[in-house]
Amino acid sequence: MAADNTSSVTEFILVGLTDQPGLQLPLFFLFLGFYVVTVVGNLGLITLIGLNSHLHTPMYLFLFNLSFIDFSYSSVIIPKMLVSFVSKKNIISHTGCMTQLFFFCFFVFCESFILSAMAYDRYVAICKPLLYTVTMSPQVCLFLLLGVYGMGFGGAIAHTGNILSLIFCADNLVNHYMCDILPLLELSCNSSYLNIQAVFIIVAFGIGVPVVTIFLSYGFILSSISHIGSTEGRSKAFSTCGSHILAVSLFFGSGTFAYLKPPSIIPLDQGKVCTLFYTIVVPMSNPLIYSLRNKDVKLAMKKCLSKKFFS
Repeated sequence: MAADNTSSVTEFILVGLTDQPGLQLPLFFLFLGFYVVTVVGNLGLITLIGLNSHLHTPMYLFLFNLSFIDFSYSSVIIPKMLVSFVSKKNIISHTGCMTQLFFFCFFVFCESFILSAMAYDRYVAICKPLLYTVTMSPQVCLFLLLGVYGMGFGGAIAHTGNILSLIFCADNLVNHYMCDILPLLELSCNSSYLNIQAVFIIVAFGIGVPVVTIFLSYGFILSSISHIGSTEGRSKAFSTCGSHILAVSLFFGSGTFAYLKPPSIIPLDQGKVCTLFYTIVVPMSNPLIYSLRNKDVKLAMKKCLSKKFFS
């Protein structure tokens, strides 16, 4: 660590997901498979949206960015995690650890706020369809995206700055498969109540603001759907929102369980398992959720495949 905070630790050892030798190789291939599915799914969705002009709408602009965020933050975590399964010591420098923490926090915050932007988009589309093109103009979409990445940057700076203020004395064994906030707080020799409260406040903001936005949006959406006369219209409205509700539940449910409960309730070893859901399962699941349940995406996929095989 930098000399100005008198830390004697210049590198960390990531314990990984498990220390049982018999599980290392099977877990390596399992998570390698997850990563391949995540990369192919998210890059495939990015390519599909980019190549099909009928998907160049606000809804798919946000989905494009969601796929970019999912691909990016899974790439920040999984490659280093895979190393822990095939090496005796998974060593990461202090600089590397802080860099991983920064980008992990950046993309997780971005995911929180892109999901809230997507909920607002669905609210306008269903509750104010006649004003949709005006309300969700390119300028508004750009403003929302700048807000998403701005919140991501702010959250990453706050978390990383909080951890950089800590001193690490002799112990450098991080009880995790990545440089996460809570294991680093536990490892430091000068973490205080203020550091822990700072983490809680930042996480509560990063989860609370998007969740309130999403709940309000879907409250208005459900009210609007209840006034739709035809069963077909209600079914179409619900199917439009179903994918987003599933993605939101997976992401915020696992994130809240991992960070907003006291460590006495969830030990770090169990917390490691909780983080698997939003760091690995969610980025892998989102492309499947949004493609398998979306008629426009499935139609675009069929067109792309037919052009490839019959051109």
